[in-house]
Amino acid sequence: MNWRAIWAIYTFEMARTGRTLFQSVVSPVVSTSLYFVVFGAAIGSRITEIDGIPYGAFIVPGLIMLTLLTQSTANASFGIYFPKFVGTIYELLSAPISFYEIVIGYVGAAATKSVILGVIILATAGFFVPLRIEHPFWMVAFLVLTAISFSLLGFIIGIWAKGFEQLQLIPLLVITPLTFLGGTFYSISVLPPAWQTVSLFNPIVYLVSGFRWSFFGTADVGVGISVAATLCFLGGCMVVVWWIFRTGYRIRN
Repeated sequence: MNWRAIWAIYTFEMARTGRTLFQSVVSPVVSTSLYFVVFGAAIGSRITEIDGIPYGAFIVPGLIMLTLLTQSTANASFGIYFPKFVGTIYELLSAPISFYEIVIGYVGAAATKSVILGVIILATAGFFVPLRIEHPFWMVAFLVLTAISFSLLGFIIGIWAKGFEQLQLIPLLVITPLTFLGGTFYSISVLPPAWQTVSLFNPIVYLVSGFRWSFFGTADVGVGISVAATLCFLGGCMVVVWWIFRTGYRIRN
């Protein structure tokens, strides 16, 4: 394992975050804070509690997950797409480094950025509402596993995309709608039975539910199912990334 190469890719990607601090950190935190203020004030005045949890606190795990999913995907997809766009991907492919090391460097940096953002948003939410974390180990586990999974998904999107329009296609038209419909701002138990059944086909439901359980001990689906769904998604993304490098699919385009 070429740890020096991994570290070089990782530090380069992390340094890019430092150069675009407002876009990479400040903007997502401000956007999430606005979500919190708007939804907490507008809906919280009508729904005081869900499952015995104040609504303002109830939406915090969902907001963190919303940021985690979108930022993990965006950071990883842009990180690998930009070298393709400017042509520096050939330098990377000609270097004595395996695809495992390339993936670890790019995905590790994207996941690290997302986890940092999640922690910052968690700390920011503490100024608005009182929070408790009943299962801190599982909270960290869901945070890290989700960040890695969607960073891998973003990596796949970055290799697949042929332009900046395609780079935004899946995050805007698939991931964001599924996140909003995945129990980010509500519990699926308040939906009619038919819509509860439909919601169970949304994979984001299991991520949000498991993450919320780590905070409050309450969940829409069993925590074991949430863990299994997270690991299955992570494994699926790893298989796709392995296939991409195995076949050389669109890496140089």
